[in-house]
Amino acid sequence: MTENIQSTEFDPEFDATWEEEDFSTGDYERVERAALRRVAGLSTELEDITEVEYRQLRLERVVLVGVWTEGTAADSDASMAELARLAETAGSEVLEGVVQRRDKPDAATYIGSGKVAELRDVVQATGADTVICDGELSPGQLRQLEEKLKVKVIDRTALILDIFAQHARSKEGKAQVELAQLQYLMPRLRGWGETLSRQAGGRAGGGNGGVGLRGPGETKIETDRRRIRARISKLRREIAAIGVIRETKRGRRTANEIPSIAIAGYTNAGKSSLLNALTGAGVLVEDALFATLDPTTRRALTPDGLPYTLTDTVGFVRHLPHQLVEAFRSTLEEVGQSDLLVHVVDGSDGMPEKQVKAVREVLSEINDKTDTPMPRELLVVNKIDAVGDLGMARLRHLFPDASFVSAHSGLGIEELKVRIAELMPHPEVVVEALVPYARGEVVARVHRDGEVLSEKHTESGTLLNARVRPDLADVLEEFATNGTPA
Repeated sequence: MTENIQSTEFDPEFDATWEEEDFSTGDYERVERAALRRVAGLSTELEDITEVEYRQLRLERVVLVGVWTEGTAADSDASMAELARLAETAGSEVLEGVVQRRDKPDAATYIGSGKVAELRDVVQATGADTVICDGELSPGQLRQLEEKLKVKVIDRTALILDIFAQHARSKEGKAQVELAQLQYLMPRLRGWGETLSRQAGGRAGGGNGGVGLRGPGETKIETDRRRIRARISKLRREIAAIGVIRETKRGRRTANEIPSIAIAGYTNAGKSSLLNALTGAGVLVEDALFATLDPTTRRALTPDGLPYTLTDTVGFVRHLPHQLVEAFRSTLEEVGQSDLLVHVVDGSDGMPEKQVKAVREVLSEINDKTDTPMPRELLVVNKIDAVGDLGMARLRHLFPDASFVSAHSGLGIEELKVRIAELMPHPEVVVEALVPYARGEVVARVHRDGEVLSEKHTESGTLLNARVRPDLADVLEEFATNGTPA
């Protein structure tokens, strides 16, 4: 289960010698995450399982349950292994994992009533307090399983949402995660007994009502739903407002004709490590799923000195909850608005082709919802330092057009920079201009924002033959030696 990615575990004795100015943004975030740990066994929280939706999700000792409906046994094992990584990332201890072979999940209990009895024995034998199902459970399945197992039951979607809630840092990220959680929670609200009692009713002066309070009243669940709908509307307005700010920043970069590159890929494939290797961004890097959620944009230069921006986006996973795709739409639109998509793949994974398929499915969903065509894709296979010769041969056969790098060791990074420069959009206007020596700032701008094909110093000034963008071509028009730019 261990994947090789650039990861730094903090040793208190070693890190005490670090100077504060040596810390990057990711270092500070890692220290903050490690500063508070839950102490097991001290909770006085009520254990009434009927109120699990109203409590904060708490994972401790868990048993995993999966239904194998299609694919090979290796595919099923890989899905369960990923579920175990997700559970560990959320802060739980995985005790056992069971898989049932079925044509389709049981409509009532997900795994069937007979298997539920066997699962109850496993839960009791291991002392688990939570069961995690490798799929999205309907409200009815969730209720049936909790009633029969007598422990908390959650599904894959709730688990991923919990991880996102732990790792969201920015205002936009927190709002997006809360919106996704509320959309997931809405159809799953339920209660028994007093929790469903009417707020009003009874005789005047009685203990259960009074003047102005007679009538059908409103149940607690109706009140909860009304409040959740109001909160969802408010969050959508907040995210839309933040999206306007993001669009303004993107428009400013577009106005300056700076090419943009989006880094996308499977979670824990090494996207943040690659961003650090290409730009020295210093963002958080951990060997964990969904370690970073908030997009980070940094400026970089091609080997020829041309500027461009790199944006690290949220990671994807098999069966990414549709609530997250909807809530993170504004963030994921960075992919569709970019000039080049760098798709990072974990080369050390047993089935990297499954990762590529899962990411492309999510990108296709974004494309359908936003009606934005996807940019040109550059496949980058990361972590090749953890792959043997036989594995490399298989990877080169699977992805013949990919770039192979190790963000951790730096292997292949320089070649990747050259490849990115080749695939980026280039200035399309060719000009020949004689710029007076007194206008040195114009020559400097051509070097900075264009591609100089030839340069010659004459008595009258600098003779340039360059490829530039339209806005710079307009500036050079007065110095053009052939009348107008070509």
